[in-house]
Amino acid sequence: MRGQVYLHERRWLWLRWGAPVAVVIGGLFGWWVVAWQADAKSDAVAATAPARSAAASAPARAPTAPFSALGQQTREAQLTLWQRRLERAEQALDTYAAHTRFPHTSRPADEQADQMYPNEPVVEEHPLREPKGKAADGVRLRTTQQRVFVQGDESVRFTVALVDEEGRALPLRVTSASAREVTRPTVASLYPALPVVFNDDGSNGDTAAGDREFSATLRPAAQGFAGLAGQIRLEVLLDGRGERGFTYFDIYVTAEAPAAWSGRVRDAIDSSGSLNFYLGATVKQPGRYVVTGRIDDADGQPVALLTFNDEVGGGDTEFRLSLFGKLVREAQPAMPLTLRDVVAFRLREEGHPDRALMPRLDGPVHVSGKHALASFSNAEWSAEERSRYLAELTRDVDEARRQVDRLSAEPAAKP
Repeated sequence: MRGQVYLHERRWLWLRWGAPVAVVIGGLFGWWVVAWQADAKSDAVAATAPARSAAASAPARAPTAPFSALGQQTREAQLTLWQRRLERAEQALDTYAAHTRFPHTSRPADEQADQMYPNEPVVEEHPLREPKGKAADGVRLRTTQQRVFVQGDESVRFTVALVDEEGRALPLRVTSASAREVTRPTVASLYPALPVVFNDDGSNGDTAAGDREFSATLRPAAQGFAGLAGQIRLEVLLDGRGERGFTYFDIYVTAEAPAAWSGRVRDAIDSSGSLNFYLGATVKQPGRYVVTGRIDDADGQPVALLTFNDEVGGGDTEFRLSLFGKLVREAQPAMPLTLRDVVAFRLREEGHPDRALMPRLDGPVHVSGKHALASFSNAEWSAEERSRYLAELTRDVDEARRQVDRLSAEPAAKP
């Protein structure tokens, strides 16, 4: 689970820092600036090299006027440089404009494929070996984990299986497994380690007896970790084909939900031509909340990933998930639309883990009205940051085009 848990943690790291728009736009623009500067340096070297070569081979008093052969060669090198810069500047402008035509809170489903089905198990394969030991040849350890973040009384199912290079299951024995709290090096845990049983007999969460896939289910709140808000590691020792192995799974537990869903959900098209979904909740702990929902069309096809990310006060409130109008106009989904699989949490600045989960809303949450396509706006997203960066990128294009036009208009060298 090491790689997958790392991905799950990093996937939301940007949410901890406010102003997500600035992060997204600044990151895109920053990448472009760094790339531009590196390319400009390489272009400058490429453009001056022919001129230096020609100068070295020319007579000591060779003419260097713009109409000389050397001047013509220099002009052509500069023209090539600016043509390359123009091409890159136009590409940067087009890419940025296309990517930011929708806001960061309403993104197409095909762009967020890894987040559209949050309830699918996390599947990994890695070598069979002991810690710091040599990997066994010809076999891999395949593991699955139902979820990484656990709230309240939720349970988590884990599986382990040994497979060969063709993916066929091999005999495996789980010699021991235990779950323990992970604390800082200087902090002792108040929770004793819990023995965990993996089985392949078709019971206690195991899907099929004798299929050589061993399963275990852990419900932290009911199995010795009641009240814990933190990290639990499940460590597993195995034996397969005479080789010993080790693996582990990490989960992050929220004991008490910071807010509760009220059950009220409604949808409405706002004055800007976007479709908003409003989810009622009672907030116990004010702070920055992140709410993510998925939108499918009437045929069950994924349409968009919607995100709310803002400071919320205590008491009754509504979380608004907004489906951007232009995204609907371009996708042309079959109506009505379904909001499903809503995940919400409060960001925690005060400790680890970095979030306190609300109860997850699995499956369909709300079906919208049958809104006409014409009721959605076809306008691109507008924001001060986007306008500023578009203007900067446009200036780069204009400057490169002026230089290309100037160099292309200069007279040819004298015969």
